[in-house]
Amino acid sequence: MGVPAAYRAVVLGDTLEAMRAAALGANDGGGYFPAMYARVTQRVIDDAEAGRFADDARMAAFVVEFANRYLDARADPSSAARCWRGSFDVAGDPALLIVQHLLLGINAHVNFDLPQAVVRLVDGGAELDGIRPDFEAVNGILAATYDDIMSDLDRVTRWTSKAGASGGGWIFNFSLRAAREQAWRASVRLAGETEPARRDDLALLDDLVAVLAFLVTRPKPPVRWLVPLLRRLETRDPDRVIRALLGPLA
Repeated sequence: MGVPAAYRAVVLGDTLEAMRAAALGANDGGGYFPAMYARVTQRVIDDAEAGRFADDARMAAFVVEFANRYLDARADPSSAARCWRGSFDVAGDPALLIVQHLLLGINAHVNFDLPQAVVRLVDGGAELDGIRPDFEAVNGILAATYDDIMSDLDRVTRWTSKAGASGGGWIFNFSLRAAREQAWRASVRLAGETEPARRDDLALLDDLVAVLAFLVTRPKPPVRWLVPLLRRLETRDPDRVIRALLGPLA
């Protein structure tokens, strides 16, 4: 079915460029997640334009809705969800690995923002069963984008390719799939709730995801012992990292 050219222009001109600008405008770890996310967004848009989804126009609209949840949180961090504040508050921490900064963004965006973006489509008249195939199709896009990003990221870390070859890539993709499955279950639950119940549910979900953010920044041994060593293998220049994560969008 594809996406109308005018709508694609809006998505590319506004949403994708906003993600790219958020990345390039940062001077610390806060730019890493939007850089990576911009590449995922680009691939979803391209697949929608090529007619690879069950409902390409709906997926294009979903891209905008989903991305705006991050962009809105970044625009006003003081009123953002706790899980996002947990990411923003440590953006300048030089002790965190690049991957930790990425995981903080993924944690908040997938575990907290994604269910809300799905429910927004349902509130707009979409059927959950109709959304599910395209929701699952994004897993393949994430896996493909991961391979590209890890190749570029290795230029500024000197350890990620070795971790990927040792099973780290499989673990990452499995964990992301598990997070998206949890997000789908949250979507189903939220879609069936009244507005007051939904607000309470989201408050509890935010608390849970905020705890996960804390665990990302304070991993248990032996990972905790490895972090300082791995950090020595990474560049300290945020601009280099951001441009590596942006890849062709830099």
